[in-house]
Amino acid sequence: MRSLPISIRARLTALYAALFLAAGAVLLGISYWLVSRHFDRTLPDDAAASALADLRGQYLLALAGTTLVSVALGWVMAGRVLRPLSEITATARRVSQDRLEDERIALGGPQDELRELADTFDAMLDRLAAAFSSQRRFVANASHELRTPLTVLRAEVEVTLADPDARMTDLRGMGETVRDAVVECEALLDGLLVLARSDAGLERREPVDLAAAAWRAAGRTDDGLAVELTVSAPEPVVIEGDPALLARMVANLVENAVRHNVPGGWATVDVHVRAGGAEVVVANSGAPVPVASAARLLEPFQRLARRGDGPPGAGLGLSIVRSVAEAHGGAVELEPRPGGGLRVTVRLPATWSEATPGPAPAANAADPAGRRPDGDTLPVAAARS
Repeated sequence: MRSLPISIRARLTALYAALFLAAGAVLLGISYWLVSRHFDRTLPDDAAASALADLRGQYLLALAGTTLVSVALGWVMAGRVLRPLSEITATARRVSQDRLEDERIALGGPQDELRELADTFDAMLDRLAAAFSSQRRFVANASHELRTPLTVLRAEVEVTLADPDARMTDLRGMGETVRDAVVECEALLDGLLVLARSDAGLERREPVDLAAAAWRAAGRTDDGLAVELTVSAPEPVVIEGDPALLARMVANLVENAVRHNVPGGWATVDVHVRAGGAEVVVANSGAPVPVASAARLLEPFQRLARRGDGPPGAGLGLSIVRSVAEAHGGAVELEPRPGGGLRVTVRLPATWSEATPGPAPAANAADPAGRRPDGDTLPVAAARS
């Protein structure tokens, strides 16, 4: 059989009454002992015994009465002490996903433990409200982005199938359009998975060489714009983190600098150790970027006007960069360049160490990514050739 629940207020009241009863009993006991000694010295035995009997009855009545008063006062005081908890409980019951924005405790009073609890609860609600708002915006944007290629797929297939005289060239054209739309969907879903994985935090940590990641990313980047891409990473820059996420972060930075550029433009990638951590700085030429629009480029699906002849993009590149950097305790800073293009700086915390020295490479040899052993920068276009 389950016992009846006892509220904290009732338990505090019982505790207050028990403490008062114990203190009163001790005080009255000492008083009775002192009075009895005095009576023994000054009164005959019969008179002393009768007086002490009357005194015991009076003391017991006084103790019972004060105990009842202490119960009443303890109940009132416990209610006053626990009133903030009632407000916190009532707010927690009212909170729902649709009421996160306006439901706060905002507890006043002294800066005690209950005030700290209420402020912590309000801060948690602020974080939840921001997370739900970001989630709703993300889902809405993702739905919109996925709807576009799916609409293209459906329209292309329906138009081709509706033509009974469709020729082989028409079918091939439909196939190419469907293929491009599928590639766009795959790129979008891949970006969404990486973004979700980085938002969920790090599953593993191991040494990652950001310099090597930059050289690998540069060696794989090609946008057909004859962009002069120069990498400056003459020495290993090793930090603790998730290898796949950090490689994707650096690759997104390099791809973004090349893709959003102008024909014959330039892009630079600088990976180096900074005081207290590591830093990756990517700058490029390109169209002017309004200062007011730079910050929103770090949000998912936010992008500036796209080149009509450029490769499709979902607007997830820089948002993934920010998410991965924050998952590793770092930060991202965007700065529009006066002549056009962007300067993106990623700062990661001081969880880095020098790479273990290995055998020296052959003189004047370059590694597969185009890296020179003497530490000089090397245009990647030359490395790819």
